[in-house]
Amino acid sequence: MLPTPSILLIDDDTDDQEMFTSALAFIDSSIVCSIATNGVEALRQLKNADTLPDMIFLDLNMPLMNGAQFLKEAKATNRLRDVPIIIYSTASDIRTIEEAKQLGAHQFISKPEKFSELVGLLHGLLYPATK
Repeated sequence: MLPTPSILLIDDDTDDQEMFTSALAFIDSSIVCSIATNGVEALRQLKNADTLPDMIFLDLNMPLMNGAQFLKEAKATNRLRDVPIIIYSTASDIRTIEEAKQLGAHQFISKPEKFSELVGLLHGLLYPATK
């Protein structure tokens, strides 16, 4: 049996949060998903957490501290450096993707429009051996 992953979603869009958490619940209802609405809130949650998430999904366009700023900060923090951060954004231009990867993003995925596509995408990321 595969271990149940824990996820942190950093995204200020409530519709995207709901679709993401619904997709995770569809895959496996025991997946733990915490949500932060911006980079400042996420850093505060991570600083106070007893255990770190297995993966962080990070939107780029958010208030207070955007995704690129959070990514820079996280990769400069010893405790967070090795947590895979996956950019989860509506942006899909080559320049933005390359910039995110240079800042240390583990992967870059564009937000799918269809629920079924999101389920397939998340399942493949969370359980790669069972694709």
